[in-house]
Amino acid sequence: MISHAWGEAPATIGFRSKVALDESPETLRKVRLAVARAKEGDQDALRFLYISYSNNVYGYVKSIVHDEHEAEDVTQHVFAKLMTTVVKYDDRGVPFFAWLLRMARNVAIDHLRANRLTPTETVFDPDISCGADLDRSHTVKAALDTLPDEQREVVILRHVVGLSPGEIADRMGRSEGSIHGLHHRGRRALQRELTRLDSTPYTRNGRELVAA
Repeated sequence: MISHAWGEAPATIGFRSKVALDESPETLRKVRLAVARAKEGDQDALRFLYISYSNNVYGYVKSIVHDEHEAEDVTQHVFAKLMTTVVKYDDRGVPFFAWLLRMARNVAIDHLRANRLTPTETVFDPDISCGADLDRSHTVKAALDTLPDEQREVVILRHVVGLSPGEIADRMGRSEGSIHGLHHRGRRALQRELTRLDSTPYTRNGRELVAA
């Protein structure tokens, strides 16, 4: 248990995804103080922020990665990253928790891309794939790399991760209409690039990116 100027917080074991967020004026005052101390390297302040927000971050991350164990890993990564990034937080009308959730979203999406769902280096297994398959995987990667960042993210989340336009809109903080537009433009641009490269794109499970 910690007891400092920003108050006491009980120790927790594991994560719970359904935790009400305390946004009372007194709690927000304590959070502002803890953030200021954390920027100065105060480990107890960082622990206070972890105990205060880790369950809420875990619930949010789990809604993105759809796996409890991966959500735990990502949540731990978020707070490990917070130790060095908290100095970047500037309270100019943006609540600390909103800023923390945006960072958690980015870490979760990076985790999905790096570990299993980006159709680049891991689309085909080099140990079992023929040369043509390896060539195709490299071509898909090259084609995706030509897309603007948001178009590429929408195409990956739609056709590889398998999210609906509404789910993608929630995760990217955009309207569903804008997601449809990004998806349409991204597919058209990807198809043109793949036609130029004379290749047919496939995701890991065999579905075509541009034909779906």
